[in-house]
Amino acid sequence: MNTRYDVVIVGGGMVGATIACALGNSPLSVAVLESRYPAEYEASQPNDLRVSAISVASENILQRVGAWEGILSRRSCPYRRMKVWEASEEKASTEFISDNIGRDHLGHIVENRVIQLALLERLQTFENVDLICPAEVEVIDYSPGSSIVRLKDDREIIGRLLIAADGGESRVRQAAGIGVTRWDYEQHALVASVTTKFAQEDITWQQFTPTGPLAFLPLSGNNASLVWYNTPDNVKRLLAQDDESFMQELKSTFPDALGEIDQLLSRGAFPLRRQHAQEYVLEGLALAGDAAHMIHPLAGQGVNIGLLDAAALSEVILAAANTGEDITELALLKEYEKQRRKHNLLMMQTMDAFYRVFSNQNGPLKVLRNIGLGLAGRVTPAKNKVMQFAMGLEGPLPEMAKEQ
Repeated sequence: MNTRYDVVIVGGGMVGATIACALGNSPLSVAVLESRYPAEYEASQPNDLRVSAISVASENILQRVGAWEGILSRRSCPYRRMKVWEASEEKASTEFISDNIGRDHLGHIVENRVIQLALLERLQTFENVDLICPAEVEVIDYSPGSSIVRLKDDREIIGRLLIAADGGESRVRQAAGIGVTRWDYEQHALVASVTTKFAQEDITWQQFTPTGPLAFLPLSGNNASLVWYNTPDNVKRLLAQDDESFMQELKSTFPDALGEIDQLLSRGAFPLRRQHAQEYVLEGLALAGDAAHMIHPLAGQGVNIGLLDAAALSEVILAAANTGEDITELALLKEYEKQRRKHNLLMMQTMDAFYRVFSNQNGPLKVLRNIGLGLAGRVTPAKNKVMQFAMGLEGPLPEMAKEQ
């Protein structure tokens, strides 16, 4: 096994593996360090708890790196409609339909593990990419142009360019001394995987409530993923309940649009945090995905902006490699930061605005919110803009994310 590489990617999740696939068949030698390989997929398995709403832009990226076919061959669920309401689904709601803008779908709901499996399967077809897994990181020594990642089995992996794709608590980012600005939202997200009496339709919806949104994500067959945003204390209480009591609360809290729940398969929760790295790049180092930013999952854009990072960063690296430039140069890597930082910050601010507006129980503001939802349901240009946003096709895009 090689120990010296042009690019070392710490983290083989969705973002890190996408970068590796994008660099496949290039002149660069690439290593991906991943702590453990995900469990193999079997069609008979119940749906995983962690799923993502994959936008059309992300679908384009995954197609171009050769992983989308591997996702479709396993399990995914396209959705063609989105619906949002607060007080009354009948009186003040907005429904977005892909047919209205000449699209087949708005996105896909896919289990995170399925995405990762398809990407890891693809990257192993490239001769210039090595997947080192399991790889338990012991120490990271950041040094521009020659960073060392020491594993617990005493192997040392040396990279000219070190890429952090190792999540919100990124050890790479910490080793490089890059700080973050962060705060915790006064909400946790409780996620439940359920089966329902009837097969799900091609719609995802969200109802805003005083304690946070109730969200529904359709999965294949009679399966669904429910997200219940609530206060930390309430989420703790709900997790402590037995399955029967929890099911009763689900049925009494979620709207009739859900239909009848047959079975609770699994549940879990996680805190919500906004976090942004003070820098995305240093000489010989770049951050991508959650290592660079974490946002409120209200609109399901966290994974999608991470995949846009992956596309933008790999395009900058490939362009430099193809012209003989030094891929570790700070000025070069700053081009990636310039492309992505402003867009990611705007996404964060947009999610913050939604969080604050819909968390405020001021009477007049609630009336205005419902008027706004009702109007949005009738104003075609505004609806079309929202659909383009949900599909990830608004704003500056890397070439891999654009429509062909």
